[in-house]
Amino acid sequence: MTAADLPLSSFSSASPAKDPSGHLDHSAKMSAGMIVTRFAPSPTGNLHLGHAFAALTARAAGQRFLVRIEDIDLTRARSEFETQIFEDLAWLGLDWEKPVLKQSTRLDAYRAAITDLDRRGLVYPCFCTRKQIGDEIALAAEAPHDPQEAVYPGTCRRLSRAERKKRQDQGMAFALRLDATRAAELTGPLSFDELGSGPAGERGARRVDPLRSGDVVLARKETPASYHLAVVLDDAFQGVNVVTRGNDLFVATHVQRVLQALLALPVPDYAHHRLIVDERGRKLSKRDRSLTLRSLRESGMTPAQIQERLGF
Repeated sequence: MTAADLPLSSFSSASPAKDPSGHLDHSAKMSAGMIVTRFAPSPTGNLHLGHAFAALTARAAGQRFLVRIEDIDLTRARSEFETQIFEDLAWLGLDWEKPVLKQSTRLDAYRAAITDLDRRGLVYPCFCTRKQIGDEIALAAEAPHDPQEAVYPGTCRRLSRAERKKRQDQGMAFALRLDATRAAELTGPLSFDELGSGPAGERGARRVDPLRSGDVVLARKETPASYHLAVVLDDAFQGVNVVTRGNDLFVATHVQRVLQALLALPVPDYAHHRLIVDERGRKLSKRDRSLTLRSLRESGMTPAQIQERLGF
């Protein structure tokens, strides 16, 4: 756990955490026009304290606040969780612009982007299973110790066009991956502006490492667009110009900045903030049922108490 994380003990403390957005600097966006932020949960479970912190931070950072339902995972999204999301946010005291955008209505836009990248030779089919990828990474001489830092070794990138076609004709399942090396050659040097604290507590222009996450998946059969692709297209479509989100997604900004450049999308500023973690320093998950907003509400906690303890 780093100093940028907020332990759950702070939630139970009598003293609220101060400055939850990490000294978010609005000056640049304020001079340019209205700040548009968003909170984009997935309807795969109930919202917890970490979600409340993220939503309140986004609401506090912008004049226009959007809620977007990221239901791109059609196998796990549930309408009952979507309903609960709206109920929890309203109970917390938040309001947002209507109508709410749902990713499931944007599939044609995602497919069009994939088609464009494919036409330009920037994606390739990957036939590897998750187990095969894990085994190959584990065998690498310089395999990273942290599984979250592991990147795809590029196995299927090296297949010939004839071999790719043969496997597809045989009906082998595949995902579509971004050729990060090719993408970096086309985009050249890139950067993004960090307005929040970031994992290292540094603000300002941050240089992009286009190979940091390797050849990420952009689409699968069961998921027509990955998080990386959908989020940059949706933020551009909705005019979001300040993306507030947790430090756990800081690394994702590198590949998303590459996609913005490849697809000629506008570039928002980013404001990454600390996370709500439990007493053991672990990020909260939807499995932490005792810390969901629904369970806290049922236990008698008020929105004011939650906001105060989270520093709002």
